[in-house]
Amino acid sequence: MIWALSILAGLALLLAAAMWKTSLTRVFEARRAEAMTVPRGSERTLSEADIAHLPPPVRRYIALTGSVGRPVVTEIMMHFDAVMYDAPGAPGMTGQVRQYERFDTPERLFLMTTRMKGLPVTVLHDFDRDRATMRVRLAGLVNVVDTGGTDLTRTETVTILNDLCFFAPSRLVDPRLSWSDIDDRRARVRFALGVNTVTAELVFNAAGELVDFVSDDRGRLEKDGTLRPLRWSTPLGTYRDFNGWRLASEGDAIWHLEDGPFTYGHLRLTQYDAR
Repeated sequence: MIWALSILAGLALLLAAAMWKTSLTRVFEARRAEAMTVPRGSERTLSEADIAHLPPPVRRYIALTGSVGRPVVTEIMMHFDAVMYDAPGAPGMTGQVRQYERFDTPERLFLMTTRMKGLPVTVLHDFDRDRATMRVRLAGLVNVVDTGGTDLTRTETVTILNDLCFFAPSRLVDPRLSWSDIDDRRARVRFALGVNTVTAELVFNAAGELVDFVSDDRGRLEKDGTLRPLRWSTPLGTYRDFNGWRLASEGDAIWHLEDGPFTYGHLRLTQYDAR
């Protein structure tokens, strides 16, 4: 009996060690620490002259967010409460999200912890300068999704553009962005990053807030592991103050399927730090 208990204890320790070594949370923290060690350029304060070339609704939005007269944001760290849905009609999976992003290099790390059918699940999106990967790990040991490649990198380039628009509005003067007017409440933006150039339409309300982002350049992960380009939108709102920045704090992520829109995610921003 003692011998059997000793074996079980040893197996438990080995399992715990394996889970610790393969933890996506550890990967997130190590990658974030690595990204933060890269020297930053000289700090630049955003001026009215810097935004003069932008479409009128974009200029109003940047001013509304409190970006003018403050340093242009290079790095952000955010925390969200999230609910994700695997398919239309599926039960929601609630969890916590931590996201680190650096726009100059660029780097993007998105970590969500949740549960699926009672088992712990961790999701890690990792954009490392010019390549993207995505892993979904079940019970801390088994990858149920482990993908990367050129299509995912293009998809995550759209996500970086989305984050830049909503959560780093002072960087809308980034030289990798080009703009075209649509009307008084809409503008089109083009983002060139490495070999990828992606576009989106930005939609603003009467108050000047950015309330939607629509792109046809992002791919939805299919059951066979491929990425199928679909219209993707992120209607956000509930603007709040975060350390002097006025930002959207709540909204949805939507795939526009053939039979109608599918809201696959709802996020609420709870903590925001920028520098």
